[in-house]
Amino acid sequence: MTAMLNEKMFNDKANTGFDKNLTDKDRFTMTELSALRNDLLQSGMIDSYEAAQLLQVFLMGRGYGVSPTAALDAAGRVEMAGCALPVLQHELENLAMVM
Repeated sequence: MTAMLNEKMFNDKANTGFDKNLTDKDRFTMTELSALRNDLLQSGMIDSYEAAQLLQVFLMGRGYGVSPTAALDAAGRVEMAGCALPVLQHELENLAMVM
C-alpha cells in the first residue's frame, strides 16, 4: 500500500510540477518567516511600499510571482497586525502565485 501511495505522489509531482500533498503551511518555514518578520520590523515598516517590496523579493526569491498591488495591500494588513507571524504567513500564502 505504501509503495502505491509513494508512486502516486511521485506521478502527481512529475505530472503537475508540484507535490499535491503539500499544504499551504509547508510553503514557508518558521525560520524563513521569522527572518522576514525581523527584516520588516528592523525597517520599522514606516513605508508600506518598502514593506511590499520586501514581501515581493521574499516570494520571488522562492520562485513565486507576486502582484505589486496585492503585495502593497498585504503589507498594510501585516502592518496593522503588528507583523504577527500568523498574519504574515497567511498574507504570504495568499500572495504567492505559482509560476
